[in-house]
Amino acid sequence: MTTASRESELLASVPTGLLIGGDWRAATSGATFDVEDPATGKVLVSIADAGPEDSLAALDAAAAAQAPWAAVAPRERGEILRRAFELVTARAEDFALLMTLEMGKPLAEARGEVAYGAEFLRWFSEEAVRASGRYSVSPDGKSRLLVQKKPVGPCLLITPWNFPLAMATRKIAPAVAAGCTMVLKPARLTPLTSQLFAQVMQEAGLPPGVLNVVPSTRAGATTGPLIKDSRLRKLSFTGSTEVGRRLLSDAAETVLRTSMELGGNAPFVVFDDADIDAAVEGAMLAKLRNMGEACTAANRFIVQDSVADEFTEKFAARMASMTTARGTEPGSTVGPLIDAKSRDKVHSLVTDAVSAGATVVTGGTTVDGPGYFYAPTILAGVTEGSPILSEEIFGPVAPIVTFSTEEEAVRLANNTEYGLAAYVFTKDLDRGLRMGEKLETGMLGLNAGVISNAAAPFGGVKQSGLGREGGAEGIEEYLSTQYIGIAVPAGA
Repeated sequence: MTTASRESELLASVPTGLLIGGDWRAATSGATFDVEDPATGKVLVSIADAGPEDSLAALDAAAAAQAPWAAVAPRERGEILRRAFELVTARAEDFALLMTLEMGKPLAEARGEVAYGAEFLRWFSEEAVRASGRYSVSPDGKSRLLVQKKPVGPCLLITPWNFPLAMATRKIAPAVAAGCTMVLKPARLTPLTSQLFAQVMQEAGLPPGVLNVVPSTRAGATTGPLIKDSRLRKLSFTGSTEVGRRLLSDAAETVLRTSMELGGNAPFVVFDDADIDAAVEGAMLAKLRNMGEACTAANRFIVQDSVADEFTEKFAARMASMTTARGTEPGSTVGPLIDAKSRDKVHSLVTDAVSAGATVVTGGTTVDGPGYFYAPTILAGVTEGSPILSEEIFGPVAPIVTFSTEEEAVRLANNTEYGLAAYVFTKDLDRGLRMGEKLETGMLGLNAGVISNAAAPFGGVKQSGLGREGGAEGIEEYLSTQYIGIAVPAGA
């Protein structure tokens, strides 16, 4: 089978309707929208475009399914997730290719996301049976204290475009494990992976109405009515801080429980005692994962002045060796950015930094041809205060600044409204732990360029969000705590 035939066959197998109450259906308005390949600009497929009436129908289905779903035994919920893990793993090549087609990442990286995304299904299949409360005697001995965990209730899950599978499984798996029903609104730019995953969840035995999927080009109009509806009890959002602020404001109206995984501006700090080769390897992982289109991507490289030249030279050599091409092409290591607007924003940040005195060590240009490619880029001598150091780049660009002392490194690293991830390279364990205490961040990679793990709590501080996804903490976001005070009869 040719590559083109393989792609066509896969796209033909993806549901193109809305999933509501267990049925795939057209949008009430009949509207559809196109999903494009960012490497070519060509339309892959058209899918149903949900409106407010469709999202409310999805919430109707979720609300109707909530009570019977909550009554399902935790073991059974876990077994559904385990079957889903096995199905996704068995179809790993389908999911990888689909993500490459709609999002652009190289196939090798897409396969990595399949493994990462599937792991949330396996992890929470095990956590489903571990959501426990407690029973104790009150301090005065006059009563008994029973604390139990219950599903929060119907949830609205809003996922971003950059990790189409992992962002869906990271939210859906703990909700399923906890006994919550869901309405999923996938990103307009990359909805196909969520469509295929929802189909897999059906095959795994998830009852109708537990997971409903409403892709839409009108995010506010589609999700707004749900956020105002008192039946919705949980909102989980991954996306920009700007949108997160608006959603938090809307959620306040009904005191809606929220989880927010928002923007990042991760510092990558290299001390003079670091293994420079290991630091460069870590920098490649932290910067180029997903072409830099990740909230955990290293955004600012803060390097001690005595090793800055060596680090920059080696880092630039590695960046220059990358192959920029469509993700399905053999040897591709850097795919396209998601759209023209994103590519143009990246280039604007680069040209602004250069005009303020930065030097282009490698890259610094858009790449000709169809699609939205940008050359892997390193900038040296970036001026403190440049927008490229304060804005989330979301592209394959690494601005480098230098420091002299540990205190200066901490100041530069914390000089941001964000606090999602940070990276520190040093051979001094005491210094590494000190940096962990001083850096204002929810996650820290110590001599590591990749830290995301289904078994670890993912989330940030400051304006990077609220709550945690993954780890033992992840299921707690979908559980409420109920206390029952039990009177002890006199003389008992």
